[in-house]
Amino acid sequence: MHLQVTAQSCTVLNYGEQIGSLNPFLLLNGVFLRIIGSSPFTLKWRARHFKVIREKCSEALHILDRFHIVAKMNKAVDEVRAGESRRMAREGFVPVLKKSRWLLLKRQENLKTEQRFRLRDLLRYNLKTVRAYILKEAFQQLWDYNSPTWAAKFLDQWCRQVMRSQIEPMKKIARSMRQHRELILNYFRAQKLFSSGVVEGLNNKAKVTMRRSYGFRTFRTLELALYHSLGKLPEPESTHEFF
Repeated sequence: MHLQVTAQSCTVLNYGEQIGSLNPFLLLNGVFLRIIGSSPFTLKWRARHFKVIREKCSEALHILDRFHIVAKMNKAVDEVRAGESRRMAREGFVPVLKKSRWLLLKRQENLKTEQRFRLRDLLRYNLKTVRAYILKEAFQQLWDYNSPTWAAKFLDQWCRQVMRSQIEPMKKIARSMRQHRELILNYFRAQKLFSSGVVEGLNNKAKVTMRRSYGFRTFRTLELALYHSLGKLPEPESTHEFF
């Protein structure tokens, strides 16, 4: 049995206020627990969260998986693009980076034909944004490895290359990669069987549902709204019809 737990789900399970006891985990004897290495909460909260996990589920495997790494990488590339675009505008250069955000963030196979041609033209420029994009694309080779040993060698080599790039947002990513190296390699030690993409998608739908409602007065109302949103349940019959 595999149980996936994210920091977001802590509030749903209602043990955020009982982080010292974490009662739901007392029932998990013999269960393989997966912890996703990201949290929207504070570092102090996260440290307490992991401390309790270590105490109650000592065999848990902490994984910093592909979903979160790619998200951080895209954010770094976009930060480079935005900064360089503003600099070029101030200095009166041709705005070649204008409306190029999704060209650089989308996967190449998802680009339309027109976007592919525009990306090819953009890559001819010697810009920090282009170099950051090339580093990001080169990093994707990591996911082709199955062996943690070879994945570690590639990761170390990529980090050394980035640290020589003089692109600060990318260097920040490389430093973070080195700091969380073992968590990344745990993804390969777990044979690449786990990904948080589905869970993050459900979390996002839940957030949209709550935001769209402008708040619920009771948890039961929120629960019903989430059932209808996530489960696509039919709407109940209403006395009045709205056009």
